[in-house]
Amino acid sequence: MTDQETVNYKRIAAAIDYIGQHFREQPALEVLAEKVHLSPFHFQRLFTEWAGTSPKKFLQYISLEYAKQLLKGNREATLFDVAYETGLSGTGRLHDLFVSIEGMTPAEYKHGGRDLQINYRFAGSPFGPLLVASTHKGVCHMAFFDDAQEALAGLRARFPRATLREQTDGIQQNALLIFRNDWNKLPEIKLHLKGTPFQLKVWEALLKIPMGQLTTYGSIAEGLGSRSASRAVGTAIGSNPVAFLIPCHRVIRSTGAFGGYMWGSTRKAAMIGWEGARLAR
Repeated sequence: MTDQETVNYKRIAAAIDYIGQHFREQPALEVLAEKVHLSPFHFQRLFTEWAGTSPKKFLQYISLEYAKQLLKGNREATLFDVAYETGLSGTGRLHDLFVSIEGMTPAEYKHGGRDLQINYRFAGSPFGPLLVASTHKGVCHMAFFDDAQEALAGLRARFPRATLREQTDGIQQNALLIFRNDWNKLPEIKLHLKGTPFQLKVWEALLKIPMGQLTTYGSIAEGLGSRSASRAVGTAIGSNPVAFLIPCHRVIRSTGAFGGYMWGSTRKAAMIGWEGARLAR
């Protein structure tokens, strides 16, 4: 990501943060542009280039009313049953269809990645810079960051005994293609994750949430056959080691509020709106 792209994303993030706090007022284009110190013309152009839609339509996608409407259509707990019947044509095809998870072996899990060779690289995305890391089996870590050294320290903490090497490989490149507009030509993306059996089960459930759709912690728990496990599900979702590829940003509160996100609530809102904008094309 170039310095200018970073500046542009920060401006977009500031606008999204303002929208999230003031969506009930339906702020005009001029108001949003003023908040990020741009003219209405330049703000409209910059925002549309980033989101693929106008600020006005984006506002609709991230409002609580929009979230409630999405949830209302899935109250019968059929979200997992119909997941693959939604958004499968054209540019709306679900990227989740070709993301697969392989859990690390008990020995790899227990010994903090001992004997694992992990390649990592820093890269750009529509939602800011990120760190992506991979083993020979698949992506093992992807995280957005504000400080590169802190991000790398987080990777080391997850795999304290692994050998880390800053090197780009094909597994990482395939994963980063997810941010392109056309998902029909993407290769299969494989994940190689360190997690408990329950965590892996929850992360696999997240992959079934269609792009542009939202669900709740309770619905995830119910889909796993344990309605009372919402708290445990929330903990597992909060420990998701792979940003965006495992779409924990699509899980919100039962009230319709978006709730928190490991990599920032503004970024979560940006993802929800970005995905909705692409489905609406």
